Formats: sequence, C-alpha cells, structure tokens
Amino acid sequence: MKLSVIKKSLPIALLFTLGLTSAVYAQDGNPTDKLQASVDSLTISANVLWVLIAGFLVFFMQAGFALVEVGFTRAKNVAHTMLMNMMVFCIGAIGYWICGFAFQFGAVNHTYPATAISATQASPTWAFSPVTLGSWGDSLSSGLVIAEQWGIIGLSGFFLHGISLSAAGILAFFLFQMVFMDTAATIPTGSGAERIKFFGFVLMSLWVSMFIYPLAGNWVWGGGWLANLGRTMGLGNGAVDFAGSGVVHMTGGAVGLAIALVLGPRIGRFNEDGSANVIPAHNIPMGILGTIILFFGWFGFNPGSALGIQGSFINLVTLAAVNTLLAGAAGGISAMSYMWLLSEAKKPDPGMSVNGVLAGLVAITAPCAFVDPVSAVIIGAIGGVIACLATVLLEKLHIDDPVGAVPVHLFGGMFGVLSVGIFANGNPDTAAWNGIDAPVTGLLYGNPSQFMAQSLEVLAIGSFAFGLSYAFFSVLHRAKLLRSLPEDEIAGLDIPEMGVPGYVTDIPVPGGYVVPRPQAMPVGVLAKETNR
Repeated sequence: MKLSVIKKSLPIALLFTLGLTSAVYAQDGNPTDKLQASVDSLTISANVLWVLIAGFLVFFMQAGFALVEVGFTRAKNVAHTMLMNMMVFCIGAIGYWICGFAFQFGAVNHTYPATAISATQASPTWAFSPVTLGSWGDSLSSGLVIAEQWGIIGLSGFFLHGISLSAAGILAFFLFQMVFMDTAATIPTGSGAERIKFFGFVLMSLWVSMFIYPLAGNWVWGGGWLANLGRTMGLGNGAVDFAGSGVVHMTGGAVGLAIALVLGPRIGRFNEDGSANVIPAHNIPMGILGTIILFFGWFGFNPGSALGIQGSFINLVTLAAVNTLLAGAAGGISAMSYMWLLSEAKKPDPGMSVNGVLAGLVAITAPCAFVDPVSAVIIGAIGGVIACLATVLLEKLHIDDPVGAVPVHLFGGMFGVLSVGIFANGNPDTAAWNGIDAPVTGLLYGNPSQFMAQSLEVLAIGSFAFGLSYAFFSVLHRAKLLRSLPEDEIAGLDIPEMGVPGYVTDIPVPGGYVVPRPQAMPVGVLAKETNR
C-alpha cells in the first residue's frame, strides 16, 4: 500500500475510533463496563468468524479428496468416484444434522459441566465459553452416562432442536464439526473405490455420519469417558486429540479397513499364486493437485481446532499452523526417500510420495498444539514411512486399498494419537486441558500416564469403529447391497451405475456420443467372481 493512501486513511480511522468511543460514553451506565461489553462482543465475533473460515477451508478439502481418489483410480470409474465424493458431503450433512451432532455434543453440559473449567483455560470447552464462541446455556445437556464422568452418548440437540437461531457460536461450531465428520466419512470411499455399489455407499455415508463418528467424537470431544481419563483414572490429561488424528482419521481409516475386507480385492488385483498386480493410476497430475488442495485445507483443520484467536489461543493457532506445515513436508520427503532408496523400484514413486505427505499431516493432527517444531518434523517423517510400510503390509495380506486410505488415515492416525503421549512438551498454553491443572506432557518429558491415555484412545476407537463397521458391512454384503456385479466392475462403474461415462473420448455422432461397450470377460473369471 502506498504511503499517500495510508496518510489519507488515518483521519478516517481516527474519526471512526473517536465516534465509537463517544457513542460508548454517551450511553447510560458505567462507560468502562460498556466499553468492556463492546470488546467482549467483538472478541466473540472474531472467534466465530475464525471458526467459520476454518470450516470453509476444511470443506474445500472435499475437492482434494475427490481429485486424489479419481486421479489414483481408473478412468472407467471417474463419474462414480466423483459423485461419491460429492454426495458423501450432502448425505453426511443431513445425517449429522438429524442425530450426529446430538450424539456427539448433546451431553456436554451433563457429562462435562461448563463450570468445571475456567473459561480462560485451554480445554475442549472453549467452544462453550462466553469469551470464545458464546455460551451453550442449557441447550445441550442430556446424555447417557455409566458413572460420573463416564459419558457414552449425547441425547439432546436432534435436528438442532432447542438451539436458538441467534446462537451464532453453536451454529458455527456445528458447521465446523460437520465438515470434520465429512472428512471421516469420505476416507472409506477411497478404500472401497472401483467396486462398491452406489447404494452401499449411501448406506455407508449414513452409518458414519449418524452413528460411528459421533460416538467416537463424543468420547474425546463431547465430554465423554476418554476425555475424562485424567480425572477418573489419573491418566495424564485424559485422551488428548487436538484436531482428530484419532476421532477423524482413525475412525475413517478403521471403517475403510472394514469395507475393504468385506468387499474383497478388485478383479485382477491379485493372482492365484498370491502375487500382486499393479493397477496404475489414470491421472497422476490430478492426484497430486488433490494433495496440494488437501494440504491447504489442513490449515483450517488443525489451527481452526483452537476454536478461538483471542489471548493465548492465537499462540496455539500459530503453533498448530507451523507444525502442520513442517510435518506434511517431512512426511512427503521421508516417503519419497524411502521409495527412492529402499524400495525394489528405487524410484521416487509419485503415489507413495503423495501418501507420505498426507500421512505426515494425519500424524501431526492430534499433537500439533502440544509439540515443538523439531518434534513435528520427526512425527511427520515417521508418519510418511509408516504409510509406505503399511501399504506393503496390506498388499501382503491381500487387502486392496486403491488409494492408500488405510495406510494414511488408520496407521497414520494411530501414530498421531500416540505421538501426543510421546512428544507433548508441557506447552503452558495447554494447562487445564480436560480439567487437569497441569499442561499436556508426554513420555519424553516424564509423564508415562499420558501415553497410557493415548493408547486407550487408539484401542477404543480402533476396535469400536472397525468391529461394528465390519459387522454392518457384512450384513449388507450378504444382502448383495455392497459390491458391484463382476461384469459391471470389469466394464467400469460409470455406465452401469451412473448412466454416463466420466470421460467422453469417442468420436461424436449425431444426437450424442458413442457409449463404450462393456469389455468382454472370460467365462471362467465371470463364474468365479459371481460365486464370490
């Protein structure tokens, strides 16, 4: 901005400031109280605006997921895969509005009283503090508990009922949490790509948005039993997960593993002798562009989870942003180096490098506000290598995951949750997290009990999300609602399920285009796949 423009703007700004001050002092009552009320109002408005902007960034990650999944699968499934990535948001938003938000946060005042923690202390109750997003009041206060501080599920706030239309803080928080849920629900679309029926996908979206994700979220962020392990069992600050390595990514990855196992591998992925065939990506530039978009959106995902920017919150926002940047970069470098130097191909594989970036981001999601930048680089680098090793493991187990959703999100998420219990350095801005006076501190800083709390989060979310999802999908599979027909899979799901091709590459003819014929399938293969 030119100096002359600044000089012209200063008188206007000064007049505005004087006018605001005069208006405050002209009102009846104590002018100091009036001024403080104005400051508090501006603070809440700024925090609500920050949460909304962060939520919009996380929503844009949907474009990244869509491009990654489409780019790293085959052209004959483009329309099917893209529509899944669009509709998972639409279906999930309605499902989360119906009951997901209520199950996740409907018991927050019942199982995790707002009075238990000062409004100025760092804790998951920031969202309910009058100095951040505004008070919940008595809007959400009913839930199921086993004993004191052992909350299981919320039971109020269905359809956002009972929440005032003027409760901007709660509504902004709903939007922010909804796009987090959407991330968890999108992850399994990658592990089931190229062979899941669209109707089965719809049921999966409802399953995650209305039940699986909300319960996992309740236990850690909604005042549930995992968050309270510090107060009930003396395990550090309880389960700590700043932005969701466990709640979001482990949940989505565990559901993704369940659906990959129930669906079975794509036709042609593995040979009868157990060897694996590579099914190449159809558009690597698209997949890499999607990763860049995801990286960008992650700056809403992690820093946005502070749910405020006033006071010490801005310190956590900034630290989370820097650690996110470093961990994602380190994950990409470590995965690229591993494939380049240690794999059989001895090439810097683009697909694995991309998944290394994402695994580094997933791994830093839980500890981003609790560790220093050096630890963030270490966590991201380890996460990138974990994604490579997990990909090899799944292939040896004959588990087909077309885009690497399980290695990135399940394995990367597990490591991210545990990283809090290892690398958390006692950041003073995290004091009183989950109602414990001390800041969050991990193994390397003398607190093994925090690692125990993090381990319980891994076990609880992993077993819950995977076990119930495996049973649910098995029922759908037996009812023939989950996996596409073999002949449809061979031809590609675009024409049989969507009715249109994702790409029109044939020569145009009068009245439209030529729809490609389904590819012929050997009789023996068709019989074998039909009897799967």
